[in-house]
Amino acid sequence: MKLEFLQRKFWAATRQCSTVDGPCTQSCEDSDLDCFVIDNNGFILISKRSHETGRFLGEVDGAVMTQLLSMGVFSQVTMYDYQAMCKPSSHHHSAAQPLVSPISAFLTATRWLLQELVLFLLEWSVWGSWYDRGAEAKSVFHHSHKQKKQDQLQPCDTEYPVFVYQPAIREANGIIECGPCQKVFVVQQIPNSNLLLLVTDPTCDCSIFPPVLQEATEVKYNASVKCERMRSQKLRRRPDSCHAFHPEENAQDCGGASDTSASLPLLLLPLCVWGLLPHLLR
Repeated sequence: MKLEFLQRKFWAATRQCSTVDGPCTQSCEDSDLDCFVIDNNGFILISKRSHETGRFLGEVDGAVMTQLLSMGVFSQVTMYDYQAMCKPSSHHHSAAQPLVSPISAFLTATRWLLQELVLFLLEWSVWGSWYDRGAEAKSVFHHSHKQKKQDQLQPCDTEYPVFVYQPAIREANGIIECGPCQKVFVVQQIPNSNLLLLVTDPTCDCSIFPPVLQEATEVKYNASVKCERMRSQKLRRRPDSCHAFHPEENAQDCGGASDTSASLPLLLLPLCVWGLLPHLLR
């Protein structure tokens, strides 16, 4: 099912209240109502604005998400990513530079001199007619050198919040004080699904509330916990014994691929077509 088809069905359903009452006096297509269909983790499936589809509700409307959390409609759960990549810390514990060996210092100076020589050759275009290519190579060199500095990442552990809907609360409503105005909202569970219908008042500006984000933060371990984490991350190893068969498995059903042979008629068919094609085209 395409998203556009689902949206059309949803807007049509919001215009019809019941078979007895007929069309609703208000629908989600009205300009004074903002309607969202969100899933049980707070991500927007349907919105009037297409660029909001797929985004987290807390990023779009932090005031409503904050109120839903305080009312217990959603609960926050902390998840951990043990295979994340983080930027290494650039500061040192002291202002002194770390000690390096003379050989390391000599190699660093040699590398710097070679880089400066390449930049000098590219700057003055000593290759004559290769000026344009030299300028292009210079820009590529600068970009790759800068990208190399930015892409230095190291393995780390991160934590991030996940928001889960509490199905015990099927319907809730509230009023948010946003300074000079009040924002009214209603949320209701859509039967037989993990979706929620959220209706808010778009006329009240609640930008004083910060957005609720799902940003990952690096977990900093102390020395003892870090050692314990390293001990618990054991390397994978192969099984001690090989399990090449099972007593309930019929070996006759497997391994028949080697007995497959080529079909002689299929091999002769291209030759026949190649031979008959000139006669057919006459």
